[in-house]
Amino acid sequence: KKKTKNPPAVKPRRNAVVTSASAIGTNLTTWLLRQEMERKIDGELAVVLSSVSIACKRIASLVQKAGISGMTGAAGAVNVQGEDQKKLDVVSNDIFCEVLRTSGRTGVIASEEEDTPVAVEETYNGNYVVVFDPLDGSSNIDAAVSTGSIFGIYSSDQSCVPDWGADDEGVVQEKCITNVCQPGNNLLAAGYCMYSSSTILVLTVGHGVYGFTLDPSIGEFVMSHEDVKVPEKGKIYSFNEGNYVNWEPGLKEYMDALKKGGHTEDGKPYSARYIGSLVGDFHRTMLYGGIYGYPGDAKNANGKLRLLYECAPMSFIAEQAGGMGSTGRGRVLDIRPEEVHQRVPFYTGSREEVQYLESFLQEA
Repeated sequence: KKKTKNPPAVKPRRNAVVTSASAIGTNLTTWLLRQEMERKIDGELAVVLSSVSIACKRIASLVQKAGISGMTGAAGAVNVQGEDQKKLDVVSNDIFCEVLRTSGRTGVIASEEEDTPVAVEETYNGNYVVVFDPLDGSSNIDAAVSTGSIFGIYSSDQSCVPDWGADDEGVVQEKCITNVCQPGNNLLAAGYCMYSSSTILVLTVGHGVYGFTLDPSIGEFVMSHEDVKVPEKGKIYSFNEGNYVNWEPGLKEYMDALKKGGHTEDGKPYSARYIGSLVGDFHRTMLYGGIYGYPGDAKNANGKLRLLYECAPMSFIAEQAGGMGSTGRGRVLDIRPEEVHQRVPFYTGSREEVQYLESFLQEA
């Protein structure tokens, strides 16, 4: 009998690397369930994030047909910051408040459009505090330019939860403010939704940054950007140079340096790109690198962006993507708000670019 030869052993490839399958194409609902299974979030936070996505879908629909549905123009009211409210500002705020109240998971909600934070009586024992700017860049609505919504989610301080049976209105309000005025370091999740040529929801739960594009054919957000990383550097700056004359000397020197090549010293000037919508400018900076800035000036010492509703959530996203969020003299996420509508100078984007800017302001 002939002996049967055993097949030769297959030698393992030395350079073989086991990689996980891409999550591109995963819908938001499935992705949230996976985050819950991996214990990165709990079921209640998943509900809050899902509710936010519903608000974004509704606002996206209104933005797309604003010009033919009478939703352009001013609403005839002024918000707490003294800014004229657009019709969509008011409607978008109502949508966010409605979905968060009915989610059954929020205890306090705070909007840039409201004077003070609001305790949600129907769910006063909710675990989460949600802060949001319902429609950033609304002045661009009439021109059909990019707009967006920004949100941040904190855990509720149980010692500050109102006792509806015992607390009077003043005590309830005080507890709401205490709950909301947390430093960005306490953020559990943050994100923004950009309404433009497509509707893109970008969010983080503290484990990287992910982007989901709304597929109108199925009405679902589908992952289109996986584990986003902002480039370490980039030669694009996004500032409103119309305010140059009112800037501090260090910032003027920085801007002049960019036009001569910046820290690269190659003589090639940076490119200027400025939409005038924080969400649009920030999204481009995340993908292409560079720096976005809204500084203080002689007229507005702390700029115009709000710490709670805009700067802290965006800084959390930037850091999760490997970038930075700074006031020019310190980290945004380290600041504990002293009031709910506090403003701060804001610079964010590629790490090397923000550090280069800080070198001018910290020496001043």
